[in-house]
Amino acid sequence: MIDAPTIRAIARDDYHRWLPLWDGYNAFYGRSGPTALAAEITATTWARFFDAAEPVHALVAESGGELIGLTHYLFHRATTSIGPLCYLNDLFTSEAARGKGVGRALIEAVYHAARQAGAPRVYWQTHETNITAQALYDKIAERSGFIVYRKAV
Repeated sequence: MIDAPTIRAIARDDYHRWLPLWDGYNAFYGRSGPTALAAEITATTWARFFDAAEPVHALVAESGGELIGLTHYLFHRATTSIGPLCYLNDLFTSEAARGKGVGRALIEAVYHAARQAGAPRVYWQTHETNITAQALYDKIAERSGFIVYRKAV
């Protein structure tokens, strides 16, 4: 049974409880085993959460002393806004927490952080096959209609 989660900023001593969620998130998107992120990327990501000069932030969902979800977001400048935009970069909940409002609570907390920072918009992307997440996203945000292109350089 999952109690209503507490959503809070990540703390330095959360690393060993955050890491399994981070690994689960990456595995969900095919980044595990031979395609896993380099340990240096995980270490750098973790360090950025605690560097005041970095625009990257992390929140966690906690219930019963366990971390059951995470979200990472960042603020950036844009040519179409004076205030910064907020990009919700990562969102993941433990399997046991899915369908229990944890993802929604994490997104709502990012919305709150964005308002506090003067950001007029929060946006994110998900894989086209992630139908479960899209069922939630369609309730709490609007699809932009944009298609994402990318190329490794």
